[in-house]
Amino acid sequence: DTRTGAQRNHDALRATLRSNITSGELGSHHGLPVAVVVTTTLTELEQGAGIAVTGGGTRLPMRDLIRMAAHAHHYLSIFTDNGRPLYLGRTKRIASADQRIVLHAKDRGCTHPGCTTPGYLCEVHHIHEWAHGGTTDIDRLTFACPAHHRLLSQGWTTRKQ
Repeated sequence: DTRTGAQRNHDALRATLRSNITSGELGSHHGLPVAVVVTTTLTELEQGAGIAVTGGGTRLPMRDLIRMAAHAHHYLSIFTDNGRPLYLGRTKRIASADQRIVLHAKDRGCTHPGCTTPGYLCEVHHIHEWAHGGTTDIDRLTFACPAHHRLLSQGWTTRKQ
């Protein structure tokens, strides 16, 4: 083995992290498995060029996304050509884990004008309140941070109407 001690340590850490990430046994946050949610266009993915964006707003070169995806658990969110998320259904008042994953890809964070709170710190908001006949359909849900979610009952709105 011609690697230096530092190279062997780096390779060991990388192997350990990859093993833990691919095990599927990491914790969860808001009921979702620990995962990186990334959005890109089909054209950029097919070309292997361009910039993808994580659910937290971090820009990621396409080559890095493709490399990371080789060892990841995959979730696929499908959107129409106009960017409208496809229907995932209504089963209950609380958004499903699948719906939360789509919201990470679609909204990335709080949709209150000017708020930059990332999605992993947000709550799911019914655009038309559940108590007033709103549905738990993906195109009727959005993210709101806890502070802005409380204000919605006082007349504040999100960017989604």
